[in-house]
Amino acid sequence: MSFETMPMEFIRKLPVPKDIKEEYPVSEELSILKQNRDEEIARIFTGESDKFLLVIGPCSADSEEPVMEYVYRLARVQEKVADKILMIPRIYTNKPRTTGKGYKGMLHQPDPEKSPDLLSGLIAIRRLHQRVLEETGFTSADEMLYPENHRYLSDLLSYVAVGARSVEDQQHRLTASGIGIPCGMKNPTSGDISVMLNSIEAAQSKQMFVYRGWEVRTPGNPLAHAILRGSVNRHGTTTANYHYEDIIRLYNAYMEKGLENMACLVDTNHSNSGKQYLQQIRIALEVLHSRRHSEEIRSLVKGLMIESYLVDGNQSIGGGVFGQSITDPCLGWEKTEELICSIADQL
Repeated sequence: MSFETMPMEFIRKLPVPKDIKEEYPVSEELSILKQNRDEEIARIFTGESDKFLLVIGPCSADSEEPVMEYVYRLARVQEKVADKILMIPRIYTNKPRTTGKGYKGMLHQPDPEKSPDLLSGLIAIRRLHQRVLEETGFTSADEMLYPENHRYLSDLLSYVAVGARSVEDQQHRLTASGIGIPCGMKNPTSGDISVMLNSIEAAQSKQMFVYRGWEVRTPGNPLAHAILRGSVNRHGTTTANYHYEDIIRLYNAYMEKGLENMACLVDTNHSNSGKQYLQQIRIALEVLHSRRHSEEIRSLVKGLMIESYLVDGNQSIGGGVFGQSITDPCLGWEKTEELICSIADQL
């Protein structure tokens, strides 16, 4: 069969970000709240604030109501630890798939048990992030899986991450240079930190490129930074990179690069835990221990990424457990709250 008989099928033209934003607008009051949050978060990365950052939440934001229940609970805990910790809810509405198969997140399937519907998905993810802001005062984090989609949420997000499989991609790097909020660059699955640092350098630099059919110019993003998430070798074995020696190695490489606002978050799950989600507790506490014993590590490590939901573990799609992950396993709420309080006690 020739390629001509298998064309890409154009289903429908989707609304541009401006149209979606006009249909689901953010009030001036909430825009000011977001601006204040953005400034507070930025001060952590510039070193003006010594608060510890937690980007925390489900592996994938798979359903609106359990995510909102999770964020309500998180907001109550935030009040208790506000003097030491600033939390950004992890509301990841895109799910990267190594093989391209399976559930790809709320953007693709606002109902995980139904067929993909990208128009409904665009609306659903905007409404979810909007509800979080309106009902809790939190601005949230999402993964920049598709750089061209960032504008649909750019007035709602306070943090963006570029994943391990995207960090070498030119479009991700250049888009990150113009988003105006902290952007975490994960080390690639190989664990090569030079790739991650090159991505940070590209994101911190001024750029010109094609974006959504426009020729655009960006000022560079001085808040682009590193995320250590562990690695996978050629035999499929995971290797952690959150240990004292790993972070010192990153510190020295960062210094050699001479990048702005040296900063790192440690991802406590993924290849750092070997997806053994309960290990996140031990990993978080080890990173805090390293910060206490090294001024270099304390200055570099600004916070943690933690995968957490209402119920421990995970389930298959349609499993019926409210607030349990349908992708990677997560810490349940009781363990999460205990861990947050433990982190606050040790800061």
